[in-house]
Amino acid sequence: MREKLATLARTLFRRRRARTDGGEATANPSGGFLSDQFVSSLPYWLPAFLIMGLAVYGAIFWNFLLSLTDFQQFGNPDYGHLDLGMYAKAFGDQVFLGALQNTFALLVSFTLCCLVVGLLIAILVDQKIRYENTFRTIYLLPMALSFVVTAQFWLWMYNKQNGVVNIILGAFGLGPYEWIGNPALVLGAVVFALIWQFSGYAMVVYLAGLRAIPTEQFEAARVDGATTLRMYWRVIIPQLKGATISASVVLMVFALKAFDFLYSLSGSYYPPRSDILATMMVRQAFSVGHRAYAAAIGIMLFALALVIIAPYLAYQYREGEL
Repeated sequence: MREKLATLARTLFRRRRARTDGGEATANPSGGFLSDQFVSSLPYWLPAFLIMGLAVYGAIFWNFLLSLTDFQQFGNPDYGHLDLGMYAKAFGDQVFLGALQNTFALLVSFTLCCLVVGLLIAILVDQKIRYENTFRTIYLLPMALSFVVTAQFWLWMYNKQNGVVNIILGAFGLGPYEWIGNPALVLGAVVFALIWQFSGYAMVVYLAGLRAIPTEQFEAARVDGATTLRMYWRVIIPQLKGATISASVVLMVFALKAFDFLYSLSGSYYPPRSDILATMMVRQAFSVGHRAYAAAIGIMLFALALVIIAPYLAYQYREGEL
């Protein structure tokens, strides 16, 4: 009878084993990943994991295989002869190299300008001004708009005949300019519009960083006779390293996703030498019909995103925030 009760107790309750510190720890009858908690949690995360693996990582892997073929137009790609020909073609293609250069130019100029503008606005808002919440909402509001809405708004602003930008420049005897159709101006016009949309995000990130700095440091710098400019340059801004890194990663990712903004701004027409990798990829896939070449460009764009994200994740891991 005693043995039957012991067997029943082991089935109803998990066994305990003594810990070296005198407490008790739950024994793992199955060990490793086959523990009771792991098995019981499978219905909650396994379906989502499989769907994500198939729809995201499976699609990326299939796209990589497609980039190793010579698939064009319609039909079935030939997976019997895989090589890196599309990648070699890309780096020998002046159009691709120009799109890559434009992508880096957009990435760097947009990110740096957003950080500078956002920091300046954050410093101004941090001065305990009246209606601070109202100003903060106004600065952040453009980020709530989609790329499509923003593009249509700036398409009207950049109109050569009656756009607000050319009207303002005309008051100073300048213009009118063809902002979208001119390859020398379109990239700058895109960067300016994106700065307008996302500088509010950088402002919020920097404002949170400024509010986290103890006020004693401001007071100590003033007691030491530091000017306002020197105080921010020497004391305050160096402590915003974490905010700068976080905002930079998010802004660079948004810059890589600027396809829908450019497409909504200019439609299927892109001025010569104004492509970025995203627009070139879509044109190669659907206008030219060279699907393998477009897949190769997509993989390189994905690799560029990893180059941006991976160092940030490593930094977060080292800081113990991941």
